[in-house]
Amino acid sequence: MSDLCIDIHSHFFPGISESLAASYDAARGPWLQCDATSDTGHIMLGKKSFRPVYRALWDPAFRIDEMDQQGVDIQVTCATPVMFGYGWEARKAADWAEKMNELALEFAAHNPKRIKVLAQVPLQDIDLACKEASRAMKTGHIGVQIGNHLGDKDMDDHGLETFLTHCANNDIPILVHPWDMMGGERMKKWMLPWLVAMPAETQLAILSLILSGAFERIPKSLKICFGHGGGSFAFLLGRVENAWKHRDIVREDCPRPPSEYVDRFYVDSAVFDQGALKLLVDVMGEDRVLLGSDYPFPLGEQKIGELVSGSQLGAGAKRKIFEHNAQRFFNLKI
Repeated sequence: MSDLCIDIHSHFFPGISESLAASYDAARGPWLQCDATSDTGHIMLGKKSFRPVYRALWDPAFRIDEMDQQGVDIQVTCATPVMFGYGWEARKAADWAEKMNELALEFAAHNPKRIKVLAQVPLQDIDLACKEASRAMKTGHIGVQIGNHLGDKDMDDHGLETFLTHCANNDIPILVHPWDMMGGERMKKWMLPWLVAMPAETQLAILSLILSGAFERIPKSLKICFGHGGGSFAFLLGRVENAWKHRDIVREDCPRPPSEYVDRFYVDSAVFDQGALKLLVDVMGEDRVLLGSDYPFPLGEQKIGELVSGSQLGAGAKRKIFEHNAQRFFNLKI
């Protein structure tokens, strides 16, 4: 077990009022419906309930208590993806992002040594996104979280590549989170968008950077981490490698085998299975996996770190995943 437990993938949702959300988007503005004394509530999108949630999402004191119970020393938290505002006019989204980032800092202020926060940015306008990312880093954020796509634009889009380059040149770490999942009505039940489309979205984001040649153009100083264990990437890398070798259409923009790019990005450990964790570390290397729980949602790791601590990985590898990789990735001074 590590000396420290640093969870790099968790979420928060501040006490956004209905009136504030409606001032940005009356139909689907995200806000928190809860009683001040209640331990539960609902994330609302306009007048519709999106998700039941509980106090850890908005109450930092409650969160610290649960971190103590779980043995988590430091938690990196970021916006719940419905807060992104990517569908809004860019200036409106920029104003919203700055407000949400200030609320994130207020959340962390309860215990800034133990709660660290990532900023959100108005990704639909790259200049504004770069500006907000840089501003947020100066005010106390330790990186940014972005969605894995913007409508039909994947990570290899020229504008998104420009944003990644800005972050690389300014030492701004990035957590990429899947959102707005593919599939639509074909996956309307049993949480299939989260079980099928979410891993596929993450693999799509990684492969769009590899196969487009974007990783050849973006500085190697980029620190980018993909949540949920990189989705289905590790399991399907062999399929991609085989396709690159035998189909010129796969390799036309990618000069090297896909497996040679695993040193360009990181993943978290949220895979929930010992065999999957072993495969993930075998593919990515023990220096490229960071502990991530997806707390405090039901699909996250319920006992944070249990998968890694109970694995057959060596003590050195466990320490890297629990602590050292996160310290290096986020420039944490502990």
